[in-house]
Amino acid sequence: MFNKILVAIDGSEMGDKALEAAISIAKEQDAQVSLVHVGKEVAIPPYMVGEMAYISREYDIDFNEAMKKEGEELLGQAKAKAEAAGVKSEAFYTKGDPARQIVEKAQEGSYQLIVIGSRGLSGLKEMMLGSVSHKVSQLASCPVLIVK
Repeated sequence: MFNKILVAIDGSEMGDKALEAAISIAKEQDAQVSLVHVGKEVAIPPYMVGEMAYISREYDIDFNEAMKKEGEELLGQAKAKAEAAGVKSEAFYTKGDPARQIVEKAQEGSYQLIVIGSRGLSGLKEMMLGSVSHKVSQLASCPVLIVK
């Protein structure tokens, strides 16, 4: 039923549970798992430009590159976990709005299932902030498994 599964990886406990669920389904269905991590663009507020430029120059830090490296490390760990379980996997790092990037990746790759962790927000917080898993479930054209 599911040959291609897309899993959103963010380094959270819920993200780890989503990976475990996807690996379990993939083993049962003999499916391939693709891992996606959506990094954030580091935007420096105007009032901090001087200070951040100093830190960046003084310590030779590229904040966007550091975020990318961290995301790629998360993906590498998740890929190793999937492959250790005998599941074929591949990993993708992208930047932008997490929900939209996940949905676009699922559409481009013709994935049949998206697995994503729930952040556990409820009530007013969810209504005001919105959650990535909620947005993905609303925008995706394929089934979405939200893992708690």
